[in-house]
Amino acid sequence: MTEPQTHALNIQQTLEQEILSGVLAPGARLEEVDLSARFNCSRTPVREALRQLAAASLITVKPRQPAVVAALSARKLIEMFQVMADLEGLCARLAARRISSAQIERLKQAHARMESLAQSDDVDLFYEINREFHEVIYEASQNEFLTEQTRSLRNRVAAYRKLVTQRPRRRTDTLTEHAAVLEAIVGGDEDKADKTMTAHVNLLGEKLLDFIALFPESDEAFRR
Repeated sequence: MTEPQTHALNIQQTLEQEILSGVLAPGARLEEVDLSARFNCSRTPVREALRQLAAASLITVKPRQPAVVAALSARKLIEMFQVMADLEGLCARLAARRISSAQIERLKQAHARMESLAQSDDVDLFYEINREFHEVIYEASQNEFLTEQTRSLRNRVAAYRKLVTQRPRRRTDTLTEHAAVLEAIVGGDEDKADKTMTAHVNLLGEKLLDFIALFPESDEAFRR
C-alpha cells in the first residue's frame, strides 16, 4: 500500500470511529484544509478518505461545499430503525438456531458487564458493550450478508442511537430487553428471539417519544 493510500485509510478509520461514537455529531463540517493540517498530509488522502466515508453514507458531499456528517430526518430515522429492527430480529432468529456455547458465554458476559454499568455515568462504555452484545448475535447468525447489511445500517444511525443510551431509564430498559433476547436465544426459541429483538430495536410507543424528545425543535434533522 502506498503512503497516500495508507494516509487515506488512517484518516477514514479515525473519522469513521469519531462519527460512530458521536464525537463528530450529525451536521458537523469536515473542512479539507483543517483535516490536512490535523493529519499532517496533503489534501489528496483527505479527499480519498472523504470519498470512502461518503460511499458508506456516513457523510454527505456537495460540489464546492465542505463535507458534513450525515444528518437524517425524523421520518428517515424512524424508517431506518424499522428496517434495522427486522434485520436484527432475523439475526436473533438465526442465532437461536446456530449459536455456539462459546458465543453464548460471550453474550452472558457482555450482559453482566452492562448490568454492572447500568447505574453509572459511563455511558460510552455501556454503549460500547451494548454494541458488542449485538455483534455477537450478528456473528452467531452465521450469515455474512445479513451481518454486513445489519451492521451498515446500525452504523448509519449510531450517533442517534447513542443519544437514547444517555437516558438512565433507557439503559435499564435495555437490560430487561437484552435479558429476554438472551433467554430466547439460549433456549433455542427462534420466534421469541426474533420478536424480542425486533421490539428491542424498533422505535414504538414511549421509546419513539423519548427519542424525538432528545432533539431540539429547531434541529435540522427534525425539520425536514
